[in-house]
Amino acid sequence: MEALIAPKVTAKNVTIIPRTVDNLKLTPIKSLAKKKVAAYARVSTDMEEQATSYEAQVDYYENYIKRNKEWEFCGIYADEGLSGTSIKKRDGFNRMINDALAGKIDLIITKSISRFARNTVDSLTTIRKLKEKNIEVFFEKENIGTLDGKGELLLSIMSSISQEESRSISLNTTWGIRKQFADGKVKMATKNFLGYDMVDGKLVINKKQAEVVKLIYRMFIVGNSIYSIKKELERNGIPSPGGSKKWSVTTIKSILTNEKFKGDALLQKQYTADFLTKKRKYNKGEIPQYYVSDDHEAIIDKKTFDAIQVDIPKRCGKSGNNLFLNKVVCGECGSVFGRKLWHSNDKYRRYVLRCNAKYKNDCNSGTVTEEEVKDFFIECFNKLNKKECLKDIELMKEALGDLTKENNEIEKIQNEILKIVTQDDEVIEMFNTGKIDTLEQHEKLAKEHEVLTHKLNKVNERIAEKKDKLKTLDNFARDVCGISGKLKEFNQELLVILVDRIEVHKGKLVLVWKDGKYEEKTL
Repeated sequence: MEALIAPKVTAKNVTIIPRTVDNLKLTPIKSLAKKKVAAYARVSTDMEEQATSYEAQVDYYENYIKRNKEWEFCGIYADEGLSGTSIKKRDGFNRMINDALAGKIDLIITKSISRFARNTVDSLTTIRKLKEKNIEVFFEKENIGTLDGKGELLLSIMSSISQEESRSISLNTTWGIRKQFADGKVKMATKNFLGYDMVDGKLVINKKQAEVVKLIYRMFIVGNSIYSIKKELERNGIPSPGGSKKWSVTTIKSILTNEKFKGDALLQKQYTADFLTKKRKYNKGEIPQYYVSDDHEAIIDKKTFDAIQVDIPKRCGKSGNNLFLNKVVCGECGSVFGRKLWHSNDKYRRYVLRCNAKYKNDCNSGTVTEEEVKDFFIECFNKLNKKECLKDIELMKEALGDLTKENNEIEKIQNEILKIVTQDDEVIEMFNTGKIDTLEQHEKLAKEHEVLTHKLNKVNERIAEKKDKLKTLDNFARDVCGISGKLKEFNQELLVILVDRIEVHKGKLVLVWKDGKYEEKTL
């Protein structure tokens, strides 16, 4: 048991080592040289009155520093017309910090924390870098020096306030822009936008550029792919919206899909997601958008523009050599027919069209020549009875326009969803008050809600399909009305506009018009 008893603690023998000069790592005393002082000035915009403020700051700090006999004037670092929310684009600021860290500056004077930086992270990170080198920043308005013991705490508080002010300014600016959008006021930079100039706050057609836009639309209508349009524009030396001799597929697709060319304007396609980084994102429903119809003079008529939007998703490939634009398809498997070369090295050399998936799907649809397809289209076109065709289109439009069944389904589903939501609220309330100890019923209701939401989406998809079909019929009727006389030779543009597809079956061709009607021919 004695071994478990702690030994008695006796007084410790402590030796005091006297402090001597040899023990200290003394910082060498600086010479009595003057303190190297610089100033930083910044104004937020390039407006005339702000430019005056900028000049006044530069003049003030130069005189202020030179009056102090203990200071050596090291210059004024300044940024004009730049935002304070980020230091990345402030050349004067960054040059000053680099010079300070290189030993060229001992003290930086600036008007206020908000002039220095509105971003708390940027502000404190920069100040700490300077403090490590014993470089001070003095803010006149707040009367804070960063080498003071209380400096960093005060700076943290003040920088946060400045950052909040910056956020508030950003929100106010955004609100103003969105209010203009809601009022239908269209403002945009047209420097890199083809076809229009902004004159007195209104989009006005630039006639020379508009001809390029029309050319792009014409080329697409007659069968050129987006990639082949790109090559043709470059071959002819036509400059892109940015002035480059090179075009991108993305730019051409943007021109073919931008509603401004038909005289309308969709506002707030993008938005600023972060007021500090100024990062912009495409608006995918996060904030409201505003569609202004007939805002300005159109370069492309609405019906042509709308008709092209139907074909664009099908025609984003690079191949521009398909005469029939993938409209010739296999009657057995639905795959597109492609151009194939037969007898490439003898006198029977010729091109035929054949199912691209013939061997993969073991199709028996056979082959067809381009001339056979052309002749079949001309034959079918000349059979069109315009009056009968338009009459049938009106009947189909009437049937498609009746959404009574869909609307009733939507109302029923929405009522069921409302009941589930109400029940779920009650279940959660009971769980929170301890009346039930499980959320099993909540999970069951959540699954029912998911099923109903899926049904609702399906009905909305049916409605969207009907509306798309109505638009297709409207365009088809318009194009049929524009036809006069018989067709004597193949017209690719008419085929693109009027034909949905041409099916190749074994021994038979079937042409399906965009209104759903069809013609057959035995081979």
